[in-house]
Amino acid sequence: MMSDLNSYSALELAELVRTRQVSAEEVLDASLARIEEVDGRPGALDADLSPEDAGKVHAFITHTNELAHRQAQDVDARIAKGEDAGLLPGVPFTVKDIFCVRGTPSTAASRILANFTAPYTATPVERMLAAGGVMLGKVNLDEFTYGSSSESSAFQPSPRNPWDLSRVPGGSSGGSVAAVAAGEGALSLGTDTAGSIRQPAAFCGVVGMKPTYGRVSRYGLIAFGSSLDCPGPLARNVKDAALMLQVIAGADKADATAAVKPVPDYLQDIEKGVKGMRIGLSPDYFRITFPDPQSGEYIEQSLPQEMQDAVYQAAETYRALGAEIIEDVPMPNTRFGIPVYFVISRVEAASNLHRFDGVKYGYRTQKPVADLKEMYRRSRGEGFGLQPKLRILMGMYVSAAQYSEQYYQRALKVRTLIRCDFEQAFAPDGKYKLDALLTPTTPTPAFEMAAVYGDSVMMQYADQLTVPANHAGVPGISIPAGFSEDGLPVGIQLLGADFNEATLLRMARSYEMATEQEDWRKKKPAILEGK
Repeated sequence: MMSDLNSYSALELAELVRTRQVSAEEVLDASLARIEEVDGRPGALDADLSPEDAGKVHAFITHTNELAHRQAQDVDARIAKGEDAGLLPGVPFTVKDIFCVRGTPSTAASRILANFTAPYTATPVERMLAAGGVMLGKVNLDEFTYGSSSESSAFQPSPRNPWDLSRVPGGSSGGSVAAVAAGEGALSLGTDTAGSIRQPAAFCGVVGMKPTYGRVSRYGLIAFGSSLDCPGPLARNVKDAALMLQVIAGADKADATAAVKPVPDYLQDIEKGVKGMRIGLSPDYFRITFPDPQSGEYIEQSLPQEMQDAVYQAAETYRALGAEIIEDVPMPNTRFGIPVYFVISRVEAASNLHRFDGVKYGYRTQKPVADLKEMYRRSRGEGFGLQPKLRILMGMYVSAAQYSEQYYQRALKVRTLIRCDFEQAFAPDGKYKLDALLTPTTPTPAFEMAAVYGDSVMMQYADQLTVPANHAGVPGISIPAGFSEDGLPVGIQLLGADFNEATLLRMARSYEMATEQEDWRKKKPAILEGK
């Protein structure tokens, strides 16, 4: 067996397995050995945390080793017969535990679904498996994806950042990015509702893409905000992200919101460069606006200089590659992204959470009850964590008849204004004619565990730079762009027009190639350096 298979890219592993230089079983064994080495115990309900837990990643909720061995054996058998084994033969991947996978616990990181075994498989997972991918297990997240740090999971220990185990990996796809960064699988399937792929990707120094809304089917995804949720790829490099998107994208008869637009070959032109492309910078993405915890008044604050510098340096790199940099592109409604998200997402969350009632499936209270209404109340009260409860209450409040016009209807109108900002920036016959907007992905690098958790408002503002793309439905990708003064990964973000994923991937790959010899590219997460 080749040495350190966990360091190979998904594209490389697929070629090695396809050409029988290594077997899918050998790749799987290497992944399982890495998981055993760095991950520690999987998340569990009512877990008592120990000092030893602080030294591991804890990406997983459920391991699917037996299933993975059967999948790997099937790949090897198909290749031995000379059959087409797909685009991902033997490539190990993980799945955010917000997707249903037949025969496995599908928990959404919540007590209320802790005993739920899915009877069917989500379309994106089905497509990964059909392409020859090998699923290592289900990874941890914020409960029902509600959060930006993965700390709200009912299954503890929650994931940690492989670069610094005292820091959060981001959220809600925290387990996905932690697994990819630590080499526990080459790929991971995540979801992005307000930045839940891109924000943790930036925190953990990996590549994460939110596709255009509808580009990837949501069938089998346990819904949070149905008008915002986007499944997407997480990988250690841009070409792997493109390969994974190629596999999971496309129309789906089981999902009426899945786009029927043909899926292009995302790898075909990915290394053709950016000469002649127009890349915009917006001052509205270099500051955040948030409510003062004491007075309630809004405060405008510039991003830390190191976060701004990463973008300006990337812009100079693109300029040197032949792109045209357009400065001062106005995106004035960016600052309303989080308030709008607070309203719309909570209305949709409250609606989606009504199905969890303790009757058909999932958690049911064991305490004696007088009637059905009390059974509902106790089951939901005991089964839901704090974040789902807060979102149900707020969603019901702002959508009530007497408040709908004041909050929900107004939020929908402002979402349209956010969409208009992007349409004006990308319009081929407009003033700016952008191919992409270049921004920071996050206001800061990864914060310390427990530093923000518990403050629902400030936690949400970690997504201020990512959530506008969800409101607009446009695609975005976060790529690594170096490290902060504290040695933490810093990400930059490229946002594009509808279904323009191929252009964003091409731009991201151009930056990746231009910086591949820089010293920061040689750094490894602390968990892999034995620190």
